[in-house]
Amino acid sequence: MKLDVIRTQFGADATNGMLFIDGVFECYTLEDEYRDVKVMHETCIPEGEYEIKLRTEGGFHSRYLKRYGADFHKGMLWLQDVPQFTWILIHTLNDSTQTSGCLGVGSAQQDLDLDAKGLITQSRDAYMRLYPKVRDAILAGDKVTIKYSKINLNENKISNKSPQNMVGAMDIYEKISEINGNLKTLEAKLEGKNII
Repeated sequence: MKLDVIRTQFGADATNGMLFIDGVFECYTLEDEYRDVKVMHETCIPEGEYEIKLRTEGGFHSRYLKRYGADFHKGMLWLQDVPQFTWILIHTLNDSTQTSGCLGVGSAQQDLDLDAKGLITQSRDAYMRLYPKVRDAILAGDKVTIKYSKINLNENKISNKSPQNMVGAMDIYEKISEINGNLKTLEAKLEGKNII
């Protein structure tokens, strides 16, 4: 199983992104801000690909075991061999003040221009959808990896649709660039690859 985190927005205190499982969108992500030089508890992890294993010790594991129960929770989703980082987990959170390099997941996120620390909502719901998929793959003996990268606006790969129905990142970027002033209501529909 392969997870991909595509970082889509970089703010002063947080990084927004999207998480895909085997190429299909799963949820939104929130991390600490991007920095060239690591600042402890205030930096997202480096781009790269990391194996995920289950961590069955520590405070997060104890809290999640109590919160979700032993039938659901079999260990924290733990990223391996992250340069200059230890104990990088995937977990629930509300904003970037609740992470020290870990990856938070949610069903919706706020634009970082509205709040520098970021906001992710319905984190528990997103986690409860994501966790069993990854947990079951690990328990079945599959190698599970997660790859972090920045968004490439020239690439039409951000979709779970077939190519003829795909709306590429560049299409979205171009349409958003046309919008001026305050946006109160947006009515749009998809025709082929065009948002009109």
